[in-house]
Amino acid sequence: MAHAGNDRKRTTARRSLRREAPSTVALLADERDFAAMRRYETFSFDDHTAYLRQMEGLLKTLAAQGVHVTVALFDPVGYEEFCAHTRLDPDAPASRTRYTAHLGAAGGTVPYEGQPVDRLLPHLIDAAERQATWEYATRLLSRAAGCESCGEDRADAAFARASHALRLLLDVDGHSAHHLVCSIPADHPADEPPLVAVVRAEPRPGGALHAPQTQALVFCTVLAAGLATARRGGVVLRTTTPDGRDRVRGWALHDDWLRPLSEAEIFAAYCTDADTGEPVPPEHGVEYAAGAPLVRPPEAGETT
Repeated sequence: MAHAGNDRKRTTARRSLRREAPSTVALLADERDFAAMRRYETFSFDDHTAYLRQMEGLLKTLAAQGVHVTVALFDPVGYEEFCAHTRLDPDAPASRTRYTAHLGAAGGTVPYEGQPVDRLLPHLIDAAERQATWEYATRLLSRAAGCESCGEDRADAAFARASHALRLLLDVDGHSAHHLVCSIPADHPADEPPLVAVVRAEPRPGGALHAPQTQALVFCTVLAAGLATARRGGVVLRTTTPDGRDRVRGWALHDDWLRPLSEAEIFAAYCTDADTGEPVPPEHGVEYAAGAPLVRPPEAGETT
């Protein structure tokens, strides 16, 4: 009898520990990625819809057990590169498990909160794209890090300026909802992607604006990469005013900082077709306004 009681206690303890062990699940979001994985004999699924249904059942089961679950995007190309780098057999379940754990550690995941998979996937794709943008912008910053002639770390200096700029930008139009976009075109479009980062800031009770930390980090990294490498680019701020109208302002990257665009410049940027150069009608209910001057922070060693 005592032996049976001890077994029950051990089982209960294991279940309690299981609830405290987080899990990461990686999903193949689209048919193309799913088809790429079917070339592996150990990948047992043959229908993407059925696969997503099974994965949703797994997520629900884990959540019902009290397990904290995060979801990552399974990238077949990234998986193949991971296996080559770590010398793992890509046609092995254990290798897929290792890759999923790697994704969980690298970031770019979203928490599972009981939502259907079709509602989860868009957020998952956004998170993966944000992670890829951050990683590429970080590489650009790393290349610009050393500055032998000035004796400073250009990457750190650029990131500090970018962080300062974000704080100023969020204060430009009061405490209304803000939608900020930083875009840095590629120097060589055929070989590298453009960089685009978005911050959506919402007012909280009391008037303070809240910007998600991950979005702010990616935004500052992208802006810093543009500043450190003297690339073209710009920032657009779209504010929804209390009366429901939208106001759009813009800034261009110039001399390691942000130059405000005039009302005419921001109107031309929004009301010109980028491919044809032809004018397009302005959006209804949108005000195009000049960007406010932003006070550049002092550099290291300078005094205000």
